[in-house]
Amino acid sequence: MSEFPRVRMRRLRVTEAHRRLVRETHLSTADLIYPLFVVEGTGIQREIAAMPGNYHWSVDRLPYLMDEIASLGIPGVLLFGVPDAKDEVGSSAYAEDGIVQRAIRAIKRSHPDLLVITDVCLCEYTSHGHCGVVGSDGQVQNDATLALLQRTAVSHAQAGAEIIAPSDMMDGRIGAIRAALDEHGFEQVAILAYAAKYASGFYGPFREAAGSAPQFGDRRAYQMDPANRREALREIALDVAEGADMVMVKPALAYLDIIRETRDRFDLPLAAYNVSGEYSMVKAAAANGWIDGDRIAMEILLGIKRAGADLILTYHALEAARRLKEGWGL
Repeated sequence: MSEFPRVRMRRLRVTEAHRRLVRETHLSTADLIYPLFVVEGTGIQREIAAMPGNYHWSVDRLPYLMDEIASLGIPGVLLFGVPDAKDEVGSSAYAEDGIVQRAIRAIKRSHPDLLVITDVCLCEYTSHGHCGVVGSDGQVQNDATLALLQRTAVSHAQAGAEIIAPSDMMDGRIGAIRAALDEHGFEQVAILAYAAKYASGFYGPFREAAGSAPQFGDRRAYQMDPANRREALREIALDVAEGADMVMVKPALAYLDIIRETRDRFDLPLAAYNVSGEYSMVKAAAANGWIDGDRIAMEILLGIKRAGADLILTYHALEAARRLKEGWGL
């Protein structure tokens, strides 16, 4: 039997004050991490065509960007390097003077309180665009890649990164990186594992921004099949057992069920990556006048948070933080 008219659900929706009073999920700037792309050169702030509102930044320009990030209350950034020189083994990924290593130092000099998270993978640094060492059979060699990921992680920690985020999806990488960090005295450096990273079509704009598209084949042999749910939970459990401090689901929008189930099963802090394709679709539709881009972006971020994410890595971070400071509400 209906309880209407005694029960009227609309009573608590009458005004914004009512809605704010009973709101179940809250989005704040403290939930956001801003991914950014660092390039060689000086004086560069070059918009990425496929990701309007996001830029390639040269190291010397980073302190100005960090001023805005800090003023908005965003706690940290995720760094991706775009080097000029690439080779078969991605040696610039673990070079002492690599692009990410220099970027870390510049950020920590100008804004020591901002968290620096670094993506650890070889795809941006290899001439073939794959995430690890490629053997004579054309396949990515898992165990040979681990040693290079260890070197990369340690070099980032030495430069001042507080959180290492391996995105390569090699088996055993979390344990290998944890061992290498501990061996070099970086027991306090945390690991944010890209624990459930799917072989997704949503990465296209990123690959343009990072210059990391595979030169042959694809990444389905090491990234996850989008059809699989139970496998994601097994991947996450393995990363937790190997020493991950936080775990991530990537992408976010088509994988909200994975985010929810991860939240229900694991107690670690959970991150979700609102990836480039998700961002660019909103921008393209807004540019055509089909949607209210600002409202849709905020609704997407709120949905990711409602699904269970503690942290959201998103290219919307700056604009979302501005909206939040303005007192945004749906």
